[in-house]
Amino acid sequence: MSSPPQNAITGPHAIHDLAAILHRNHRGEPVGVYAVCSANRFVLEAAMLQAHRDHTLLLIESTSNQVNQFGGYTGQNPAQFVAFVKQIASAMNFPPERIVFGGDHLGPHPWRKEDAPSAMAKACELVRACVHAGYTKMHLDASMKLAGDLGNAALPDEIISERAAILCEAAELAQKDLPAGSPSPLYVIGTEVPIPGGELTETRAPEITRTQALSRTIDLAKQAFEKRSLQQAWPRVVAVVVQPGVEFSDAVVFPYIAEKTQPLVRFAEQNWHGVYEAHSTDYQTPAALRAMVRDHFAILKVGPWLTFAFRDAVFALAAIEEEWLGSRRSVKLSGIREALEDAMIANPEHWKGYYQGDEPALRVARKYSLSDRIRYYWPVPAVASALGRLLSNLEKNPPPVSLLGQYLPNQAAAIRNRTLANHPADLIRHKILAVTGIYAQACGMNRAPAPV
Repeated sequence: MSSPPQNAITGPHAIHDLAAILHRNHRGEPVGVYAVCSANRFVLEAAMLQAHRDHTLLLIESTSNQVNQFGGYTGQNPAQFVAFVKQIASAMNFPPERIVFGGDHLGPHPWRKEDAPSAMAKACELVRACVHAGYTKMHLDASMKLAGDLGNAALPDEIISERAAILCEAAELAQKDLPAGSPSPLYVIGTEVPIPGGELTETRAPEITRTQALSRTIDLAKQAFEKRSLQQAWPRVVAVVVQPGVEFSDAVVFPYIAEKTQPLVRFAEQNWHGVYEAHSTDYQTPAALRAMVRDHFAILKVGPWLTFAFRDAVFALAAIEEEWLGSRRSVKLSGIREALEDAMIANPEHWKGYYQGDEPALRVARKYSLSDRIRYYWPVPAVASALGRLLSNLEKNPPPVSLLGQYLPNQAAAIRNRTLANHPADLIRHKILAVTGIYAQACGMNRAPAPV
């Protein structure tokens, strides 16, 4: 069992501020919070810049696939992820006590090929490790079938609720190991949950959660909590995951249509003490995101859109590098695009089941799909080395603003306005800030326009 590092607990006021925001939303105020679901350093830096600019908390979440006690695909356990984020915060002069660490899809998903006793034991250990590391917002997700679960239909809500309560019990017991005064976790439940890391591959929008099903989900979850004597934790179940009809696929975004979610709006106001958590909100319009917050989708998850913006900026810089430095014999170009393509071809497991079509279509999807499966390949050593060379080349040889304007026109305009420095890392973060700014405005966190 993991033991809690004494210096890994975030300041209690950040999670209390989060709870207050969600309570205000439930009362009818159009305020909310966005969850940054990424381990990308540039994304985290940009998010800290946004939160610093807005004087707000910053909610950062990791999935059970991304970070777990065995390392996940980032190679980090929860304590290491917290340390990684805090190291970035120190470099960015961002107060760590304003960070809320969240666990997304905490449950048995990474071990779903194992039987229930084995998978749930590992899921409980993950939950304990998260609590000990300082996570205070926990999305408990036991919605997936495990080896030995019978039938072809979806897992019954009764089993999902029972397993979620087991995860909550593990978190509550782990919280008792922490120093006195440490904040108690807030929880998110729900059975209509998109799989972690996966986006829609179909051609139609998902069906909106029916209030009858939602009411049953909440009732069963409450009963499961009470069965395990978790009555004291139930008021801290601050949100439930429902499907508001938003999703995105390779090249299509299914938009939020407020008229279709009004039964859910009325349910939140009349029959539920918490709010909703919305997954896969990436690429929604600013107006749609504002409407979602108004309609009690007070927690907006965003991930691929942020790394898509990162990739967009890197590709623009690669084109600038080629134009600016390609004929200079003294400079070795980064070859970042080629390095990424080579890495994806060599190890296709992160994209092959998601992209469809012939080879030309796949070649485009690997680079430009909205699903942004390319995000899994930035840590590959050859790719990381190529990115470092790209940044070094353009840092040592700053391109003229006229050339920047061809590929990064908004950033070039900001340089001319003296609000942005001509440094490649700053250009990348500025590109990502265009996305975080949209979410900050939608959540009522700022009043200034998002960077363009």
